[in-house]
Amino acid sequence: METEIRTQLLSLAEPEYQKFSAALIPNITNLMGVRLPAIRKMAKKLAAGDWRAYLKTADDDYFEEVMLQAMVIGHVQADLDEWLEHVAAFVPKIDNWSICDSFCAGLKYTRVHSESMWNFLQPYLKSDQEYEIRFGVVMLLNFYLDETYIDRVLVSLDQIKHEAYYVKMAVAWAISMAYVKQPEVTMQYLKNNTLDDFTYNKALQKITESYRVDPETKQMIRSLKRKTKRSVRV
Repeated sequence: METEIRTQLLSLAEPEYQKFSAALIPNITNLMGVRLPAIRKMAKKLAAGDWRAYLKTADDDYFEEVMLQAMVIGHVQADLDEWLEHVAAFVPKIDNWSICDSFCAGLKYTRVHSESMWNFLQPYLKSDQEYEIRFGVVMLLNFYLDETYIDRVLVSLDQIKHEAYYVKMAVAWAISMAYVKQPEVTMQYLKNNTLDDFTYNKALQKITESYRVDPETKQMIRSLKRKTKRSVRV
């Protein structure tokens, strides 16, 4: 099965798209250059068949092979415990923002078991590993920015203290999405938080880039920007 899947993926590869994708994911060197819709189509077909056998033997040599596994897990039909086992087994394979964000977006089963999933995510949010934390944060921004969870989400985001770039960017993204969906409570948070200056200012920037925020509000958000000290050359 693995050989057949790799052959199929390679047949879908586009050299120009490979160059384009490689520029967007600078730390990845194993790209074939297959577009995501094509991988998603393969994933749906695999999820409708013997997906357990596929996941047990799937190769990880190429970016697209890992992405395919991520998308299959999002489509499979299983009970919660078995599904969570597959989610947990996949998380260590995440080593870039693209795999992480696509994987999270596909885990729509979360909506059916939101509280169980919330508990499942807590160790990842408290991890010291860059992409484990990003996984947790992106799950929050995808599925937990409603009235029931927003307070807990903001507390969780504020407790993340990690210097990795893709963690900071995920936290900023989550806060900007929280503002769009729950502006009043998120505004209170923006006025009283322990975010580092980079993450805080990046969150404000992302809010102002949203088409769902009106011009007057964007001007107000810009006024909240923190001034950071510039290094002085001697």
